[in-house]
Amino acid sequence: MNIFKGFLLAVIAALLWGVSGTFGQFLFQQRGINIEWLITIRMLISGICLLVFAKFIEKSDLFSIWKNKKDAIQLTVFSITGMLAVQYTYFAAIKHSNAATATVLQYAGPVVIAIYLAFKNKKIPLMIEFLAIILAVAGTFLLVTHGNVGSLSISGTALFFGLASAVALAIYTLQPVKLLSKYKSSVVIGWGMLCGGFVFSFVKSPFSIEGTWDFQTYWYTAFIVIFGTLIAFYAYLTAVQIIGGQKTSLLASMEPLSATVLAVLWLNVSFSIIDWIGSLLIISTVFLLSKKPKKLGEIKEIN
Repeated sequence: MNIFKGFLLAVIAALLWGVSGTFGQFLFQQRGINIEWLITIRMLISGICLLVFAKFIEKSDLFSIWKNKKDAIQLTVFSITGMLAVQYTYFAAIKHSNAATATVLQYAGPVVIAIYLAFKNKKIPLMIEFLAIILAVAGTFLLVTHGNVGSLSISGTALFFGLASAVALAIYTLQPVKLLSKYKSSVVIGWGMLCGGFVFSFVKSPFSIEGTWDFQTYWYTAFIVIFGTLIAFYAYLTAVQIIGGQKTSLLASMEPLSATVLAVLWLNVSFSIIDWIGSLLIISTVFLLSKKPKKLGEIKEIN
């Protein structure tokens, strides 16, 4: 039953992220919502809600994590280089391209993890890892150039943020493992979001509201904050605790598929056959890397 719970949480997180990414594209491109403001708001509100949940429902000690100097440093690093970075780069990629392309590019993250683990363990990547890297590069090439070396089908800015989000996803997945083994997911994620939101509030004040506000704006913003942030991040990292990062990453591959389908059907995003091929090549790397020996692929063994 615990394993089933982990699988279900991973799938829920993936679907919620896919939908919220598409909602984000709508808000940025059709309602003029400021990306920095949205990130600040979603992190502050979600962080506070999670910490309240941890305190009164799970009866957790919220401040014990700050009493250990090493844990406090790790939490601070996770807040900025993991939690904040993965959200900003992803939504920036959406703003400069679309939810489908941004989400697919982010899913080169497992390849980044494989490369990092190979260097960390001082081992030459396995043949299946080499194949995953080749597929990821080929898929990214098709997605951003449509096969034409001389031109980009998306802007250079979108490509930069898309690839940066893949690196941020790897950091977000790897960095908090030790913290998650000692503290509740709600405590780690709650503080991570609250601290990240506090830092980003100096970039864009949560009280500096822009854009056109109507029913859709309010509803999509609420969905992104509550379902696409609060519930999705908690579900994902709880799944990591239950079934490990390897299986969770595999199941999370549903996110780019759901984001792509929704963006094409709802926002009329143009997605050609070459885009689909490139996307499938990148997503296939998640499945390939799930076949690695456990000692290299299992997130819970990372130091």
